[in-house]
Amino acid sequence: MPAADLDRARAFVLAAARLLDRHRFALRFDGGDPEAVAAALRPYANPDGGFGHALEPDLRGPDSQPEPTRHALAVLLDDLGRPDDPAVARACDFLAAASAPEGGVPFVLPSARAYPHAPWWQPADDPPPGLTTTGALAGLLLRHGIEHPWVPGATAFCWSAIEALEGSSPYELRGILEFLEHAPDRDRAARALDRVAPFVAEHVTLDPAEREGERHRPLDFAPHPGAPGRALFDDATIEANLDALAAAQRDDGGWTFDWPAWAPATEPEWRGWVTIRALETLAAYGRPPAAAERGAAASP
Repeated sequence: MPAADLDRARAFVLAAARLLDRHRFALRFDGGDPEAVAAALRPYANPDGGFGHALEPDLRGPDSQPEPTRHALAVLLDDLGRPDDPAVARACDFLAAASAPEGGVPFVLPSARAYPHAPWWQPADDPPPGLTTTGALAGLLLRHGIEHPWVPGATAFCWSAIEALEGSSPYELRGILEFLEHAPDRDRAARALDRVAPFVAEHVTLDPAEREGERHRPLDFAPHPGAPGRALFDDATIEANLDALAAAQRDDGGWTFDWPAWAPATEPEWRGWVTIRALETLAAYGRPPAAAERGAAASP
């Protein structure tokens, strides 16, 4: 059974990752300072409460957008465990202001077109709300018990949109599954999981040996054993994909991604984030990375 090497991962993060991800790694694996993570996150914030400035590496503009705001909330809530941080409420205020009347936020706001961005971000003048980001945001806020007026409206939007689905896409399904994991109506969530399961089956690549092009794998839909998506895959499939994930650690110590790196900065920025995600997924499934003694020079 292959195991990830924490020391090589640390060396990669220190050599190539953003300062924010260097501090996130240190916090998660080396007992690092949470205040250092919080300080590294602040430059991405805007006065409107949202986040931009390429916190989502494929959106290079400074303006607040829903997706980088989701990244910031994940740092504040998942990494730092700070539901009472004033930045959380301000971010929710931004989401409320950016939402459509239906209660959900668009995937991308029109301001993105003024700045470099990946070609799959297609800003429209009047973008509709979507489950990709709204589902992930609502699930994140529900998981941490955040009480803000945006959350009930986003929850209602998610239920309505899920129950109207006639098809889906891989990233939308990830947002849906995160919402379903933490939605308060568990019976309704179980019914919704049954409804979206065929869409997951349509888009997932079960065989870890298939490598050509961008792939969406079981661990993308089931990043930890308690995720709703875990019920959609048998044990052998999950174990094979865990083996493949551990073995995918590169010689430089990091993991990589299979979507296009369309600008020079995006590859190292994403790889730092992907490396932390890979280690967290392995640890969640009982495969913590092996590590030797940490050297004194290994600080962010």
